[in-house]
Amino acid sequence: MVCKSILTFPLRIDKYLWCIRFYKSRSLAAQACKKGQIRIDNQILKSSREVFGGDLLHIRKNQMEYVIEILALPSSRVGAKLVEQYAKDITPQEVRDARLQIAEQQSMSRVEGGGRPRKKNRRDLLDFLEDNEA
Repeated sequence: MVCKSILTFPLRIDKYLWCIRFYKSRSLAAQACKKGQIRIDNQILKSSREVFGGDLLHIRKNQMEYVIEILALPSSRVGAKLVEQYAKDITPQEVRDARLQIAEQQSMSRVEGGGRPRKKNRRDLLDFLEDNEA
């Protein structure tokens, strides 16, 4: 079931990526286009490039390569639940798994207790020192 707010004419790539909530703002989507992070058929796109239903987008975001198929073009920004009607994420599962594995390794490599102590750490330390003095 497709929503009634579907455009029949092409839509700019920056506006499309903003409409399907891939980027928080159109300017972020335009910057990604300028940096060469958005491609169709290995062609780097300008933010003014028009897209159509059926196009495959290759988007590099957060060190991961996403592959998105355009199903339909929305007339305005859609809710998170409706995104599935307009775009389909067909990123290979191996790529997703590899990215998750890298994220886990990065989170585990952080030194526990490194950096500035927080308020709770300071209180625990003061409690410990008071116990030793008594």
